[in-house]
Amino acid sequence: MTVDPRTPVLIGVGQMVQRADGIDDALDPVEMMVEAIRRAVSDAGLDSVPAPDAIRVVSLLSWRYGNPARFIADDLGLAPRETGLSAMGGNTPQTLVNTASREIAAGSLDLVILTGGETTRTRARMRKAGVEPQWRTTDEMPTLVSEDLVMNMPEERERKIVMPIQIYPLFETALRARAGRSVADHQVHISELWSRFSQVAAQNPYAWTQRAYTAEEIRTPSATNRMIGFPYPKMMNSNNDVDMSAALILCSAERATALGVARDRWIFPHSGSDAHEHPFVSHREHFCDTPAISLAGRRVLELAGVGIDDVGIVDLYSCFPSAVQLGAMSLGLSLDRQLTRTGGLPFAGGPWNNYVMHAIATVATELRERPGERGLVWGNGGYTTKHAFGVYGTEPPAGGFAYDYPQDQIDALPARSLASPAEAAGTATIEGYSVMHDRDGVPERTLASCLLADGRRAWGDSTDADLGRAMCAEEWVGRSVTLDADGRLIAE
Repeated sequence: MTVDPRTPVLIGVGQMVQRADGIDDALDPVEMMVEAIRRAVSDAGLDSVPAPDAIRVVSLLSWRYGNPARFIADDLGLAPRETGLSAMGGNTPQTLVNTASREIAAGSLDLVILTGGETTRTRARMRKAGVEPQWRTTDEMPTLVSEDLVMNMPEERERKIVMPIQIYPLFETALRARAGRSVADHQVHISELWSRFSQVAAQNPYAWTQRAYTAEEIRTPSATNRMIGFPYPKMMNSNNDVDMSAALILCSAERATALGVARDRWIFPHSGSDAHEHPFVSHREHFCDTPAISLAGRRVLELAGVGIDDVGIVDLYSCFPSAVQLGAMSLGLSLDRQLTRTGGLPFAGGPWNNYVMHAIATVATELRERPGERGLVWGNGGYTTKHAFGVYGTEPPAGGFAYDYPQDQIDALPARSLASPAEAAGTATIEGYSVMHDRDGVPERTLASCLLADGRRAWGDSTDADLGRAMCAEEWVGRSVTLDADGRLIAE
């Protein structure tokens, strides 16, 4: 089949996991990204790093370099015309692929290197040892290569409703109530899902934790698996305490041919889409529904000319079990399917914003082993807020790379208003809740999203440990409670 010379092609992928014994022998994030790029070069069958038009880095938390792509370029002896840095968000790696694919197809880019890396584990060990890194910094400003999104309204920040470990459990309890499962039965349900994810990680050479866990181990609180935000013990939370990096090399088909990259290394991005839910959790219509995933996911499949059952390789973002369930439900996927190719963020590792680059690299590798198959990747940022999708294949897309950003349709969907604590004082009905625990396993704060009789949402919280224990033992979604004028939750 003749390939249009402007067709975007993924020619090389690289992944690295660092398990340094100490501090002195640990690479910093830039050095890890450089190594991941070298591995992507080798994966493409090349002897040296091809000259890129751009190096784009997924925003990282381990260190503030200023412009990490500049140091990567210097270390590799490259002179790209652009050194870019993304906004924050786990959707970002797939968004960067979507953007680069569009630019390659349009002729404004010919070859781009995408990379990201974190050394959260090394930084934690440095802090424990009282060591401050002597890593590089620069005042040179990078080119911003993705858009940011404000995801917390002032009322949420004032009440300290900002942490994913607080909010994803809210979604989980809403999903549990809708399914009609008991608390105990639902814990079995999600722990069995997570056990299947751990079995994939056990076979992944780039997984942080290469061990299969039983469902009982995952759902049972213990000294090494303490309850964090009920219903999630530690093993149901993303594991960000990792040192990991990844890289992708994307170019035009014409450039891939000129470089001499073997045709069996080529992976084609067929389609991409980006979208976000209503930005503030307080304005979501429901906590057990993600319309932006449904719409943007449907569009990416339509643009690729396939249905979800035509896709054999799937990787869903997996920071918490509720994310996987929401994504699968919105995409029409059974939870019985293999929904991760890496093992997911709790087991394969969750290097903050860059997990999805590892997912794309893994999907590309599997596609090479299964010619003719298609792969779907979903990236998620925030609180199932920002979404990026990509469909990949070993054969070129018939009509070229296709893209959509259906945000106007999502913005037009219904949204709830948030009542102030004074306005919400009185009777309300719980729609979702989480019970945050201290390090000794004692409930320290219960956070509940409640609905008022007029349909508005209101937040309630409590530091009553006995109430927290009761809400861990029984179903409280659908119960009537009282909110006082300060937003304190009082059981009726």
